[in-house]
Amino acid sequence: MALNTPRGWLITYDITDPKRLVRLHRFLVKQATPVQYSVFHFEGSAAQMGRLMADIATRIDARTDDVRGYQLPEHLSIDTIGRGSLPSDILLLSPTSPSLQTLLQAAGR
Repeated sequence: MALNTPRGWLITYDITDPKRLVRLHRFLVKQATPVQYSVFHFEGSAAQMGRLMADIATRIDARTDDVRGYQLPEHLSIDTIGRGSLPSDILLLSPTSPSLQTLLQAAGR
């Protein structure tokens, strides 16, 4: 697949400092779609994901924090247990992102 082909990515993080946690969360909310606490869906090319991870690297302490980006497969399968994390009055739509739709369905949306 070409570097400029859009695809779905799952971004997760574990941040040890509360101030960095808040700053990273606020940054990611502007760049990606929150799926659960500390879990975001990003739709973009590998190059865009690389730039996003580089931006994230400037906001964390790599010695103590952990941020991971996973490329989602084209045909995504998800198993869940428990309630979804999105409020019932929020509806997220993305006509170009089947992986986001699958994630939202798994979250009970």
